[in-house]
Amino acid sequence: MDLQDLSAVGPAPETADRDPFLQALGERVRSLRARKGMTRKALARASEVSERHLANLELGVGNASILVLRQVARALDCPLAELLGDETAASPEWLLIRDLLRGRSDDALRRARVALAELYGEAGRPDARTSRIALVGLRGAGKSTLGLALADALDVPFVELNTEIERVAGCSIAEIHNLLGPAAYRRYERRALEETVQLYPDAVIATPGGIVSDPATFNLLLSHCYTIWLKAQPEEHMQRVIAQGDLRPMAGNQEAMEDLKRILAGRSAFYGKADLQFETGGQSSGEAVARLREALRQATGR
Repeated sequence: MDLQDLSAVGPAPETADRDPFLQALGERVRSLRARKGMTRKALARASEVSERHLANLELGVGNASILVLRQVARALDCPLAELLGDETAASPEWLLIRDLLRGRSDDALRRARVALAELYGEAGRPDARTSRIALVGLRGAGKSTLGLALADALDVPFVELNTEIERVAGCSIAEIHNLLGPAAYRRYERRALEETVQLYPDAVIATPGGIVSDPATFNLLLSHCYTIWLKAQPEEHMQRVIAQGDLRPMAGNQEAMEDLKRILAGRSAFYGKADLQFETGGQSSGEAVARLREALRQATGR
C-alpha cells in the first residue's frame, strides 16, 4: 500500500495572482494524502469531489468552498482545522498550551510529548518498552525479513501487524480498504496494536508503512515499543517490492518513483521519531541482521 499508484501533482502554474493561503492549503492536502498513501483518485472517491477539483485544490488555484474542504477533511480523516492550518484553536486551553510550545525545538517538543504521555498514563514502563521491538518504515525496507531473523536471534515471538489486523477485521487488508475504507482500516490497525501490546510482553513487531499516519496509533507504538526505523533509498524500496513479485508499483504509471519519494518525504519526519535508525541498503540480509543485532545491543543492552 506504500507504493500505490499515487497520481502525481505537476508543477504549479506560474501565475502572479496565486494566493499564498491557497498555496499552503494545497500543500497540506498533498502532504496529508501522501502521508496516508492515498491516490488522488481514491481521495476523490472517498470525498465525492472530482479529481479535477482536487488537482486545482492541490495546486493552489481556484477557490474551494468550505463544504468541499469539509468533505476532503473527512476523507483524509483529519479535523477541518488541521486542513486549514490552525488545529490548536479549539479552546482557550489549547491556545495557552500552543503558546507554551511555540518556538520550542523538536527535542523540547518530544520531551513535552513524553511527559504528557506519562502524566495521562499512556506511557509504558521503560523496561517493558525495550522488551518489545517495533520496526517501522516504508514497504520494502526489510521489516518482515529482518524482523523474523531478529526475533529468532532474541528468542522472542515475531508479530506481523498486518496479519493481526486481518485477524481483528475478519477479512484481508485489501477488503478492508475496498469495502470499508481507510478510516475503518485505521481503527482495526489501532485495535490490533493494542491487542499485540497486551498479548506480547516480548516480541519483534513488523508494522505497516502507514502506521505513522494516525497520531493516536503512532503514540501508542512509541509509548509501548522500542522503535527502529529501517531506512533504504527509494530505488531499493522499489526493487525489493518488485523482487517480491508485486509489480503494482510500475503498473501503468511512469511516475511511480516520484510518487514513492513523495510518500517517503511525507513520512520521514514521523519515522524519525523512532528510538533508532538503521540503514538496510547495500548489504545482504545476513549482514543486515548481524549489524542490526549489534546496534540494538549497544543501544539497549539486549
